[in-house]
Order: sequence, then structure tokens, then C-alpha cells
Amino acid sequence: MRRRLPDRRRWRDHLITVGWLVTVWSLLWGEFSVGNLLSGVLAAVVILVFLPLPRVTFGGRLRPLALAEFVGRFVVELVVASVQVGWVALRPGRPRNAIIAIRLRVRTDLNLALTAEVLSLVPGTLIVEADRETGTLYVHVLDVRGAEDLARSRERILGLEARLVRAVGSGTELRLLSSSSRNSEPGGPP
Repeated sequence: MRRRLPDRRRWRDHLITVGWLVTVWSLLWGEFSVGNLLSGVLAAVVILVFLPLPRVTFGGRLRPLALAEFVGRFVVELVVASVQVGWVALRPGRPRNAIIAIRLRVRTDLNLALTAEVLSLVPGTLIVEADRETGTLYVHVLDVRGAEDLARSRERILGLEARLVRAVGSGTELRLLSSSSRNSEPGGPP
């Protein structure tokens, strides 16, 4: 009996994934017809069978207040970064750029992916590479004039990670976040 429960859960997860993929497929085609639904199911099954993704577990919990803080600060960062990028575009001369390595404090695949995705949405930053083994993001940063700008960028990225973990992380991840920020230089090179 215990063996069947994981199989049921796996099938349930696959059905949910197929449902989402078919919905996205239909939305991309712009109409819900029988042909689109059937071709969406076929595409979803092909994706699940031939392009399986590693299982990502979510052991955290959603904290509404921390999520509201995360979203609010993220919107402010978007506006500020957009103005800064606009100024760099209008200012004469070439901007100086840098690629910095940021070792995340919580080294789970989900945290690495979420932090990279959110960071990629902020104008002026771009993920160049992500190293799963070390939990390191290599980030291209626009308009770096000195060591202070590098330190500010590093602090901003680690702050984003901290807000994200506080919003959706597990208790273990929260403890890891607080202990690593006390014990080491945050975000230092790998």
C-alpha cells in the first residue's frame, strides 16, 4: 500500500502539469477548440516523456506579510533600476560593466532558480551563468564605477535573496540564511 501512494502522487502531479501545459498551449493559439486541446495534450505528453525535468521540491511555506514586502520592494527596485538604466542610456560616454559572482546563502535548486529569475527581471542586471553545485550566480551588472558599486550590487542581490527566502522559504532555509549572514562575508567569490 505504501508503494502506491507515491505513484498516485506522481500521476496527480503529471495530470496537473498536463493541465497547465494544455492551458498555456491554448492561450498561445488564442482559441479553445477541440483540435487545439488535443494537440496541446499531445505536446504536453511529449514534453513530459521526452523532456523530463528534475523534481523540484517545495518545502517552504508562503508567508503573506513577507511576500507583500518582497513584492513592494521589488516594484520599487524595478522603478529605480529603470530610471538608472534610462540615465545610463542618455548620459554621454560608455558605461563600465562588470560580471560578479554571488554565492547564495541558501543553495537549493528552487532558491537558485527563483533568485535568478527575479534578478533577470530587474533592468541593468542579467544572469550570465548559474552554478548549481556551489549555488553561485554570475551576474552582469551595468554601470559599475568602482568597488563601492560592486559592493552595493552584491548587497542588493543578497537582499533580494533574503526577502525571497523570507517570503517562501522553509524554517531550515530561514535558519541557514540567518546563520550564514552572521558567519561569513556574504556573497563572496566561490
